[in-house]
This record gives sequence, C-alpha cells and structure tokens, in this order.
Amino acid sequence: MQTVEQTLRALLTEGTQDGTLRPGSKLPTERELVERLAAPRSAIRRALEILERDGVVIRHVGRGTFLTEVAVQQVDGAPADTSPAEIMQVRLLLEPQVAMLAARVATQADLDRIGECLAAGGASDDFEGFESWDARLHRAIAKAAHNGLLMNMFDVLNTARALPVWGSLKRRTSSPERRRCYHEEHTAVVDALRDRDPDAAGAAMRAHLQHVSDNLLGRG
Repeated sequence: MQTVEQTLRALLTEGTQDGTLRPGSKLPTERELVERLAAPRSAIRRALEILERDGVVIRHVGRGTFLTEVAVQQVDGAPADTSPAEIMQVRLLLEPQVAMLAARVATQADLDRIGECLAAGGASDDFEGFESWDARLHRAIAKAAHNGLLMNMFDVLNTARALPVWGSLKRRTSSPERRRCYHEEHTAVVDALRDRDPDAAGAAMRAHLQHVSDNLLGRG
C-alpha cells in the first residue's frame, strides 16, 4: 500500500507528465489534498515537509505550496535544451500513429474520457484552461491505445511541454481564434476515434499538429 508521501509524489509526477503542473505551479491546499487523497491532515503535512526537504516543493506562509524545477527534473523526460521544433517533429512522428491505434482499440470508457476533455477544452475561454485540457486530451488519446511502452514514450515527450521555452512560445502565439480552430481540429480527431476509423484519426491528428507547428514556428 502506498504511503501518503508516495501517493502525493505520484500525483505530482502525473501532473508534470500530462502538462497540467509546471515549475511554479501552485499545489492544492492542505484541505483539498486531505479530500483528494483521503488522508489525515497530519499525514499530508508530513508528506509536504518531506517533499520540501527534497526540494520538490517550496512553501510560502500565507501564499501556499509551489512546485520547483526539481520536480520536473526528477521525471525522466525530455532534455532541458529540447527546442519547440524538436518537440513538434517528434509529435508529428508519434501522435498520428497513436491516434490510429486508439481508433482500433479504445474502449467506450476511453472515448467517454476523451469526450470530456474535448468538451472542457472547448468551454475554456482562457489560455491556461485551454492548454491544460489540450494536454489532457492528447494524453487521454495516448492512454486509449492501451500500450504501456508507447505510453512511457508519450510521457517523455509530454515532459517537454513543461519546459519554459515551450510554454512561453505557446502563450505568445495563442489567440482566441487559434484556440477555436484547434478545438475544431480536436473535434475532427475525436469524431474519427468514435467512428473507429484509424486512417481518418491519423490524418486528422497529423493535420492538427502540422497546423500547431506552423503557428508556433512562424510558418502559419
């Protein structure tokens, strides 16, 4: 059985891998962690003290607990000098194939989760909200492929999305119009997954990522 500390570390690792947590991200409050982990407040506090001692988090009285660079470095992920161009090259190689496999083997529960991420992303009217659900959507599609080795490769790729250079470039190139366009492209991918059409899913994912790449790298 996992200790509270191990459970909390796993929660932070997953958030780092799926792009929802980055260096400087604020963690949930102690009260929220008590509810989420179903653990006593004293155990949550001890776990946070250990994480702070290890440099994974930093706590500011009256402000909260924040993730540090160490947390990202502890995930065996992308090299720190990975460029946005390199990230997009690998995404274009990997994710269309992932979508094709997911179209073949996804369960209804997988499709339901993917649909939830799609809907939440479409309802997000700010950069942070959309980016969070964008990362969760792509990871949910990868999980729907039901291949542990592929999932590990995807998570290494996804750690690159926590690198500062990626986040700053995404923010600079984001706009409400582009987010609406990306949502439409996400919808095309999800429709193909629901239709169990691997070729259409792969093509829709490739078209979406090519568009993202063009916008990020100044070709759009």
